[in-house]
Amino acid sequence: MASLTVIIPTFNEEAYLEAALRSVQFADEIIVVDSFSTDDTPNIARIYATHFLQRKFDNFSDQKNYALEHATSDWVLFLDADERITYSLQIELKHAIETGKHGGYKLDFPHFYMNRFLYHHNNKVLRVVKRIGTHYTGLVHEKLHCEGSIGQLKNPVLHFTYRGLEHYIAKKESYAWIQAEQLHKKGKKTTLLLLFIKPTYRFFSSYFLKGGFRDGVPGMVVSAVNAYGVFTRYVKLILLDRATK
Repeated sequence: MASLTVIIPTFNEEAYLEAALRSVQFADEIIVVDSFSTDDTPNIARIYATHFLQRKFDNFSDQKNYALEHATSDWVLFLDADERITYSLQIELKHAIETGKHGGYKLDFPHFYMNRFLYHHNNKVLRVVKRIGTHYTGLVHEKLHCEGSIGQLKNPVLHFTYRGLEHYIAKKESYAWIQAEQLHKKGKKTTLLLLFIKPTYRFFSSYFLKGGFRDGVPGMVVSAVNAYGVFTRYVKLILLDRATK
């Protein structure tokens, strides 16, 4: 039978980690790679995980690649602490890796915000892959590479990504700095026109083109904060450009 390793990166995830770990107890191996949490995350991880690793955080790709080096199973599932694998997805996942029709599978992540799942604010992301030939690249919104074709599993992951408006905005702020630094290193520039167009299009795309308006007030809030994240990214790029002059 095909074996499965689950890899979960963490930093101060005591409020969410236990539920995530409980949802993947069916796996043959569970690896938690921690960025030296200061809360109870390490103790929780040691109870449920097969391996508990700690590594100083530099970027998301290196953190996950480090954990991947310690995996021993045929397949790997990458999961965040605020995500849960349902029983239906577990059954579908086991069947997928057993048949091995593809080299990797995307999972569906409808966002959970203001006490409801936002089915028009969801991501389909490659998270299940054959271990051999797999690696991550990129600093933020990192990309997973695998060998072979890519399929799509139907049952969604429960994704509790937004812990409140303040946490959501803070998350966008932290990503914006990393993305701005990436653009700066590539020599990218921005203008006042771009500063207006990019966030406006993000809101329009999220709220209208992708149907976010169907998710009610939560859908509007998420679209607005996503637009704010884009705006902040380019503001920070301007600040980086000025700092180097």
